[in-house]
Amino acid sequence: MPKKTIISCAITGAVHTPTMSPHLPVHPETIASQAIDAAEAGAAILHLHARNPANGAPSVDPAHFADILPRIRAETDAVINISTGGNPVMTVAERLPPALTYSPEMCSMNMGSMNFALHPLADKYDSWNEAWEEDYLRGSEGNIFRNTFADIRLIADQLGGTDHNVKFEHECYDVGHLYNLKFCLDRGLFQAPIFLQFVMGILGGISAELDNLTFMKQTADKLFGDQYEWSVIGAGAQQMRMASVGAQMGGHVRVGLEDSLYISRGKLASSNAEQVTKVIRILHEQGNEAATPDEARAILGLKGADKVQF
Repeated sequence: MPKKTIISCAITGAVHTPTMSPHLPVHPETIASQAIDAAEAGAAILHLHARNPANGAPSVDPAHFADILPRIRAETDAVINISTGGNPVMTVAERLPPALTYSPEMCSMNMGSMNFALHPLADKYDSWNEAWEEDYLRGSEGNIFRNTFADIRLIADQLGGTDHNVKFEHECYDVGHLYNLKFCLDRGLFQAPIFLQFVMGILGGISAELDNLTFMKQTADKLFGDQYEWSVIGAGAQQMRMASVGAQMGGHVRVGLEDSLYISRGKLASSNAEQVTKVIRILHEQGNEAATPDEARAILGLKGADKVQF
């Protein structure tokens, strides 16, 4: 039987701000509700950030996850993937508390430092819903998203061991990040098989082009052989195109309002579930079948929902 395609949905992230879409969930009740709806639509993995409910700003306060995680677990069997990315100005030590507190089945792990720039987005708006938004976006022109080898080792040591046994979604924003991962794998920080996420289309990383996706896949084949699973993110306008082609190439896919606010050219998505529904339709029409959460657990070798701490 053909391998099934795992659909991840990234619910809110730390890139987009409240002004950009009225449908972006920034409060615990809407983050949880949209996550549940995305799971019901067919997402096997829910990639979660939290927001400060007072102003919608990205937050890594474990208390801001407390009203989200138990509700999602109670109403879905989806795999929960908690970000260790926080936002680009945070240190790794600042970004880890939610994962350490709740010990999810999965966590994202960024595989290298990079410029992570959002500032061109600020030029699209004349007014702002929240006071923090414009400075947050314009200030990103000077950001370095720090993920050194020491940072990577810290995350691996704290979350990857027997205390938490977290499976990492290794986020690779460029080809060099694949080589960083190979270096870490060779030194025993991680155990194969591994799970790669090709993050394409972020200013500062590799662009979301089909030639680049092919090159990322070829490089991963060379470095990791058959000891990996992979997925692709097409940030912005390339979201569905990269998902379609990635699935045809044997990969898994990620959608969600963290990665794109739109459902089609010029039309805002009404929810995360709308994007999940669309990508499932595309996948079905081209012969791919979406994996269930338990099938995703088997494919990725996860510890199981009964081992989390929420």
